[in-house]
Amino acid sequence: MFNNKSKSEDTESSVPSGSASLIGSGTSMKGDITSSGDLRIDGTLVGNIICSAKVIIGAGGVVEGDVSGQQADIMGKVSGTIKVKELLQLKSNCQVNGNLYSAKLQIEPAATFNGQCHMTQEAPKGPAGKTSSEPRNDGFQKSPALAIS
Repeated sequence: MFNNKSKSEDTESSVPSGSASLIGSGTSMKGDITSSGDLRIDGTLVGNIICSAKVIIGAGGVVEGDVSGQQADIMGKVSGTIKVKELLQLKSNCQVNGNLYSAKLQIEPAATFNGQCHMTQEAPKGPAGKTSSEPRNDGFQKSPALAIS
């Protein structure tokens, strides 16, 4: 009534790009998943996850394959390599069998982890968010963070 847009144009613009995806409890999938938005697994996945955002494996979630993402919270079971660019959290009662690659790692006391842990470093950012190729001159070296709570 007040604008010239049709209803179909309104619904298309209201859908966020990179929205979250959910594999619900009771759902089993076989194959790889690639996502540009957050991803939560509460069911079973036999395959790999490649995500450019946050990956959450819920308490009832099972993944038999590799997980790759920006961040990850693991509360369920993962059998495979987990590669995270930022923070990886292994929550209480999770079970992880595989190697971990992360810049920051937090493991809660009741979590089970069998594998190797590799702490990777993010490239330090200079002014205006640009990656700095020069070493630090302040006498300190940036080291990865490891927190065990």
